[in-house]
Amino acid sequence: MLTEGNVETDLRTEFKEAGINQTLHRIYLEVKCNVSILTPYNVIHDTITNQVLLVEGVIIGNIPDAYYNLEGLDQSQMVDIIE
Repeated sequence: MLTEGNVETDLRTEFKEAGINQTLHRIYLEVKCNVSILTPYNVIHDTITNQVLLVEGVIIGNIPDAYYNLEGLDQSQMVDIIE
C-alpha cells in the first residue's frame, strides 16, 4: 500500500445532549488519505477516511427550577399542562 500525495486533515466538532443541564462536547481529527494498493495483477486506487477522537468534555449548565417531560404529547395537551 502506497500513499498518493498528501494526507488531508480537518477538525470536526460535535455537541450532544447529556442530561437536563449537561452537554457533551467532542472534537475529532478527520484524516483522509488517497492510497494505491498494489497486487500482483492490479493496482487499486482508494480513499481511506478515519476520525480520531482528540478531546471529550462535559459542559455543565444551570439546574432548571422545573423540568417537564412532554414527550408523546401533542400541542393541545401541552396547553392544559402550562395553564
